[in-house]
Formats: sequence, C-alpha cells, structure tokens
Amino acid sequence: MKEKELIRLQDLKKIEEEIYKNSNYNYICGIDEAGRGPLAGPVVVASVIMSRDSMIEGVNDSKKVSEKKREELYEKITEEAISYGIGIIDEKEIDEINILNATKKGLTVSLQELSVKPDLILVDALNKIDTLGIPYNSIVKGDAKAYSIAAASIIAKVTRDRIMREWEEIYPMYGFCKHKGYGTAAHIEAIKQYGLCPIHRRSFTKNFV
Repeated sequence: MKEKELIRLQDLKKIEEEIYKNSNYNYICGIDEAGRGPLAGPVVVASVIMSRDSMIEGVNDSKKVSEKKREELYEKITEEAISYGIGIIDEKEIDEINILNATKKGLTVSLQELSVKPDLILVDALNKIDTLGIPYNSIVKGDAKAYSIAAASIIAKVTRDRIMREWEEIYPMYGFCKHKGYGTAAHIEAIKQYGLCPIHRRSFTKNFV
C-alpha cells in the first residue's frame, strides 16, 4: 500500500480509533444507506462491523469510488467483515411511510441481520432511530469521516445497484442500469413517454405524470 493511501485510511479510522482507546468496546458498527433520492426502487441500508485493524485499500465514501471499484471493494469488505446486515425497504413501503421512516426501518432491519451485537453504532446523519437498545453516534457526512460507515456505504450502494440492474431486465425502457432510478433527464423523459412502472415511487413522481 502506498504511503499516501495508508495515511488517508488512518485518517478515516481516527474516529473509531479514538472510541476504542477510550472505551472497552470490541465491536463498532458502521451504518449507511443508498437510495434515499431516486424516483424508483428501494432504499437499502447496510450495517457492518469491521475488525479494529482492518485496512482495506480504497475504502471510501461510495460516492467517491467508481462502480467497478465499488464491486471489488464489496467483495473484500463482505469477506473480511466480522458481520454485516442489509435492510431493504421497497418503493411501496416508501410511499406508505415516507422515505425518512423507510430509511430508519431499513436501519433496524439491517441491525437485526447482524450475527454479532455491536457495542456502539456509528451512523451517517440519522437521529431518532431504533438501534435495538445499542448506543449510537450520528455523524454528519459520516461516510467520508469514519471507516466503518464508508464500508457500509459501499455495501449499501452495490446491493442497491445490483437490484436496479435486475429491474433493468424487466423494464428496459427506463434505463435503470445507467441512472439506478435517480431523476436524470433521460429517466424523467422515459417516465413521460412510458408512464410509471410498478417500482416507481408514486410519492416521488407526482410531478412527472
């Protein structure tokens, strides 16, 4: 590993390292989501517990990593993780309970999927959440500030992208493979041309139909 990358990772791990030093915690869990903004598809929340000494080259906020690199990192993170869990809340439930509540529900589901109970949760900018009684710290832009949240952001993003690529095969006219359901000009144009499909979020697409 190049020195520059080593320094970047050490910096990304400062928050967790500080917590480990000042507590008797063994397991810190990072949580992040993908898909709060799109017009179609689910919101996906990932929880992941990485070992204290984990140093996977390239781990970063998923938005700063290419799709190809994210796929590679996903394999490394899930292989090396002490435990990880994924919560998927579909578009129908998003329409019923709103995207914020759907994200919070996905977070709780992802925690229930963990095989190891964490001592502390670090979550990207969410509050008033059900963490099953586990204490949590909410960190604004946490996916760029904490290693475990960055790892969770990659798991969430890759999981959601794979789901959207599957939907592309069923509804090829919308171009889900390219935009993953986000409101690009091409996606909005496709909605105007073909109308809504079953995975469109009705509460997000009122203005286009």
